[in-house]
Amino acid sequence: HGFELELEKGIPLGSGLGGSAASCVAALVAANALLDTPLPREALYPFALEGESVSSGSRHGDNVAPMLLGGVVLATRSRMIALFAPTWLHCVTIHPDQVLETRRARAALAEPYPLGLIVEQSAHLALFLTGLQRGDAAMIGEGLQDLLVEPRRAPLIPGFAQVKSAALEHGALGASISGGGPSVFAWFASKAQAEVAAPAMRAAFAAAGFDSRAYVSPVAGPRAEVIDAP
Repeated sequence: HGFELELEKGIPLGSGLGGSAASCVAALVAANALLDTPLPREALYPFALEGESVSSGSRHGDNVAPMLLGGVVLATRSRMIALFAPTWLHCVTIHPDQVLETRRARAALAEPYPLGLIVEQSAHLALFLTGLQRGDAAMIGEGLQDLLVEPRRAPLIPGFAQVKSAALEHGALGASISGGGPSVFAWFASKAQAEVAAPAMRAAFAAAGFDSRAYVSPVAGPRAEVIDAP
């Protein structure tokens, strides 16, 4: 027994947009819908992790979990927990026409980090999570900083610094690298701010010699669903 699946996915390979996770979650949600008694989303998580491992070579839940539950999700090795996100929070993601090889992106993180830097990043994470829970934009922005991955991978993405600056100049709470790159994301306190900032961020990539596409969406976005079925 089994079934045949055909995916039509508009996510470029190596984009930092969670393409491998999208493939396995789409397959899981579709297969689950075929069951007489579909499994709850939490029960799909181990299968999603396995699919991510096969697809990307790494068993991590940072992409599959929010696709399964929607919005902001805390993903551990064994469970996923939906977190509160204010409805006014919006995200701009810019995908440039450039490729960042996974091998290079991972190699940039090979050297160990000093303990002090990890402690500082943990403090930012605590601020970020508290800001989400309180709906405090300033606190979210203060916590939305990447002291570990961004400094090492940013030099691999031409135009990143200019794109981040453009986002911050247009009111972003914070901006950084999406996934393994080269896409860049920024969070804003309103949809209007996000829509104004998106063209400026694209212009910054254009100045660096790269065309790009912009996506604007609420942070508290929907989960993957079956939208049409026979």
